[in-house]
Parts: sequence; C-alpha cells; structure tokens
Amino acid sequence: MQCKICGTTIEPPERAQIKPLCLWCGEEAARAERTYWCVAPLNKSNYMLFTDVSLLSQLNPKRTEV
Repeated sequence: MQCKICGTTIEPPERAQIKPLCLWCGEEAARAERTYWCVAPLNKSNYMLFTDVSLLSQLNPKRTEV
C-alpha cells in the first residue's frame, strides 16, 4: 500500500492497515497535531491536557469577562 501523502510504500504492511501513512509522514502529522495541545496545572490538583483553548480561559477564577 502507498502512503497517501508522499506515495512511498508503507513498511511494514501491518502499519498500512492501521494508518495509511508512512513512518516519516505519520511523524510529521503527529507533530502538527501536538502543537495544539497544552498541559496546564489545575488549582490544588494535577496537570491536565487541554486540546481546546476555550477551556483554558475557564480555569482562571478571577477573570473579568463574562
């Protein structure tokens, strides 16, 4: 099976069944996806992964906008 971005043959063939991207294109796609992630500490709690920026604005209890 061919990579849907660059057209090279995907090795090993089992990977093609999971994702139709070669190793290099899959790595680049994952890096692009991770740029939108943010890890923020919660008050008196643990760290949490946020993928939606609007949720970060709700963490500040002293915000002035409604």
